[in-house]
Amino acid sequence: MLSKADDYPVHQRPEPIATAGTDRNFYDRYFFNAQSADGRQFVAGALGVYPHLNVMDAAFCWMEGGVQRSIFASRLLGMERLDTQVGPISVEVVEPLKKLRLQLAPSEGISADILFEGRHAPIEEPRFTYRQGPRTLMDVTRMTQNMAVSGTATVDGVAHDLAGWRGTRDRSWGVRPIGAPDAQPLAPAQLPQFYWLWAPINFPGHALFFHVNDDGDGTGWNRSAVLVDLASGAETKLGSPRAELVYRPGTRRAGKAVLHGMLAEGQVEIELALGDEFQMHGIGYGHPKFAHGLWRGDLDVQGERIVHGEVDLTAPQNGHIQTLVSAELRLPGGVKHQGRGVLEQLFIGRHAPSGFKGLFDLA
Repeated sequence: MLSKADDYPVHQRPEPIATAGTDRNFYDRYFFNAQSADGRQFVAGALGVYPHLNVMDAAFCWMEGGVQRSIFASRLLGMERLDTQVGPISVEVVEPLKKLRLQLAPSEGISADILFEGRHAPIEEPRFTYRQGPRTLMDVTRMTQNMAVSGTATVDGVAHDLAGWRGTRDRSWGVRPIGAPDAQPLAPAQLPQFYWLWAPINFPGHALFFHVNDDGDGTGWNRSAVLVDLASGAETKLGSPRAELVYRPGTRRAGKAVLHGMLAEGQVEIELALGDEFQMHGIGYGHPKFAHGLWRGDLDVQGERIVHGEVDLTAPQNGHIQTLVSAELRLPGGVKHQGRGVLEQLFIGRHAPSGFKGLFDLA
């Protein structure tokens, strides 16, 4: 089947764009977040395309005062990937690699029109290829970009000017578990294991991108740290990236966090002061009802509220979070910079350096 995308010179195989290889778990996704200068208000969004499942879905969430208010939308893709609107939620590429627009038509008392403008060129992260035995669970490319944000969000009739907000957007595509779970589990059975930290941080003159994927022994299978000088656009990879965490007792959540890396001139440290926690299932990640790629009919739009004071911090379904952080960047020579961003956390299974031995045992 031909689609609108076939009129663009982007083909990489002798087939129409609608055909995405042979893996039913292929996906293509936009992700956005942004926060006010004081971290009191936060917005997040996502839009995903699942060519083999013929589904497109999207979510938008406004967080303030310990409450997340989400809108989840899903529709039949119809094999048209360029129609990036799902019910009231849409994503527009205004200028490729530079400007994107996220919109929400009035839904559940919320509407938004937000422009994300890159503060630098996107960063291509190292390819994520993760296997359990013979099965490939992830094979993903992702580009990430810290953004200047403008526009408005209206919540229960109150308009919020987002000028001066900062945030991050990413684009990822490839293979990862989506939609309904595999009916036949891996043989022989083994406990899942996934240790993930991701910290995109905005500073006045710099952008930082830091992530850690560790195996159960604590060996990093995908780690990266990049510091961008915004004045020159220069990207510098930090050597030996590692994270030093102190967990909150009785949880799998960081209570304190310091990130480390190396420049030729010496050590770089980023100390994070952790604030409010955003539940990632508020935009579909691991949601029991609105998970990415699930078939929900030709068009389905629903809302949901999450009250943070009612969240069970020990429940596995609440383990994937982005913690809003203020950050101090310490460069060699004693230079310090203040910024804001998030520390995303997802810890499943064993991680020897953290003392985790089982699937969801707690600190």
